[in-house]
Amino acid sequence: MLFQRGLPVLACLVALAGPALAQTPCGGPFSQFVADLKAEAVERGHAPGTVDAFFRPVRQDGAVLRADQRQGVFQMPFVDFARRLISQNRIDNGQANARRYADVFRRMEQEYGVSRGVLLAFWAFETDYGQIQGDFNTLNALVTLSHDCRRPELFRPQIFAALKLYEQGDFDPATTTGAWAGEIGMVQMLPEDILTNGVDGDGDGHVTLKTSAPDALLSGANMLRDLGWRPNEPWLQEVTVPADLDWALTGVDQPRAAADWDAMGVKVREGRAADLPAALILPQGRKGPAFLAYPNFNVYFEWNKSFVYVLTAAYFANRLEGAMVFDAGTPEPGLEGDEMKQLQRKLQARGYDVGEIDGILGAGTRNAVQAVQKELGMPADAWPTRELLARL
Repeated sequence: MLFQRGLPVLACLVALAGPALAQTPCGGPFSQFVADLKAEAVERGHAPGTVDAFFRPVRQDGAVLRADQRQGVFQMPFVDFARRLISQNRIDNGQANARRYADVFRRMEQEYGVSRGVLLAFWAFETDYGQIQGDFNTLNALVTLSHDCRRPELFRPQIFAALKLYEQGDFDPATTTGAWAGEIGMVQMLPEDILTNGVDGDGDGHVTLKTSAPDALLSGANMLRDLGWRPNEPWLQEVTVPADLDWALTGVDQPRAAADWDAMGVKVREGRAADLPAALILPQGRKGPAFLAYPNFNVYFEWNKSFVYVLTAAYFANRLEGAMVFDAGTPEPGLEGDEMKQLQRKLQARGYDVGEIDGILGAGTRNAVQAVQKELGMPADAWPTRELLARL
């Protein structure tokens, strides 16, 4: 599973039952941490016997913490990342699954307005269409990450959501497994997501995301709609760009009417541009691939915060629906991990907010690169090069 998940709407849910409940601190002896969680669960209204049974098998899992610290794949540039994730086998399996579950996809499109390619792409990237769902014990993962003091506010609510699923008969603390970050099932949803957006797609009375493709696909579509997906609208189109474009106008946070882009010489490669606001994104600068990103593209960031993952998933959704292979162009070589960290430090020293110094070209770093390119009179396409690093 490729993490960097946005963990939608969780940051504000540290105390699901309100301020009256004492917060369980992170860190300290693990056994005491679990004891405090159990006390809080009882305080939230869960039966003591149920709480004891739920937490009885929990163990701290060091492998979870090691996996959390190992996400170097997100340092890859888009073209390399996309070629690594998108194989002919994944395309063939996606098309086969589209045929196999045609009725489910028709229902998804009619009820939720989410195109089949979107869920097929997530299904492929998250678990290879259900084949690799992760073998980390889910409760162990959630409690371990909550005990760790880096992002406890993101994971603590998931423990209590899993407890509710347990009470409903849809979670076994001893045997439920999934990704290292606590996601479960074919499209890797967190317990809170399952509680909020789970759909019983096969009509058996349970939401079973590990073994039921209809449940997983419809639940994923329901979650996207809940996150703001605009029914029956596009999300991404590949375009060609003129050499004399004002590159400072590009970027995810600078949408304008598609007709305005057309007037500036930005042309879609297939079909017609939608009559919607669109941002022009250049994942590897003005000489690389180019895409118009529509409002639905922004919803992808609620599923996963990594720009390179989001763009690849959005492009693959188009590809699964028949789009041509993107034109990779001839982008200038980018920066390697240590070079990127050096750039981030230099940008930070100039007063730009790049977020964590992690060697990943995220939104903060892209914005800072574009700003400093304008400052230095360079083409402001937000693509960091060795020339820029040398100029700084």
